[in-house]
Amino acid sequence: MKLPSPRPNGLRLYCDLPLSPGAEIALPEAAARHALAVLRLQVGDTLNLFNGAGGEYRASLVAVSKREARVRLIEFHAAERESPLEITLALGISAGERMDYSLQKATELGVSAIQPLATERSVVKLAGERADKRLLHWQHVVVAACEQCGRNRVPAVAPVQKLYAYLAAVERNQRRLLLSAEAATPLKRVPPAAGVVLLIGAEGGLAPAEYRAAEASGFEPVSLGPRILRTETAPVAALAILQALWGDI
Repeated sequence: MKLPSPRPNGLRLYCDLPLSPGAEIALPEAAARHALAVLRLQVGDTLNLFNGAGGEYRASLVAVSKREARVRLIEFHAAERESPLEITLALGISAGERMDYSLQKATELGVSAIQPLATERSVVKLAGERADKRLLHWQHVVVAACEQCGRNRVPAVAPVQKLYAYLAAVERNQRRLLLSAEAATPLKRVPPAAGVVLLIGAEGGLAPAEYRAAEASGFEPVSLGPRILRTETAPVAALAILQALWGDI
């Protein structure tokens, strides 16, 4: 029987570099700043590093200067804390902190990938450089959530797509679910699957034409019950249900 991965302990930082036991490396600028200015680490303190390739490395801070923080990698732990259920969250872009909250909690709840969508009712309109900056911000939100929750693989946040373009290219070999307050089928009644694409609109949900297009693309409307949830609450509730039914909660 496969034993569960140990719970994460100690301080954790994402380090987008090749890692190997025995190596001494300089932490990337953002990780170094967080370790020194926020966590107040000092020479001799230990922490855990992960680079998204799986597993994590126990490391010791060996040198600090104004320009860098250096660590020595002590040992590797092949810890895996990924859900057996592969979930892609296709999420209408919501305003400000609501989107950040949704991505943070989706990461904690084990999503495999995130696709931000520009929909008719999306308050925030993103394009060009502004879209690139927001995408980078969202990826930082996801990384920070991984550091906190113990995940060693970072879900990818895809570039913003318009809903209709996404529906034309969506993967067809996974169960496709469309969250809707009007749906007759409760999410908890959906037959189990190994992989799911979960589509959720922004504030106000999908427009009628978008809803019909999603159904035509094979998305099954499902509901979370009689109450209408806010756009930042709905992904959390839906993902928790899916993980409880088919995943590892």
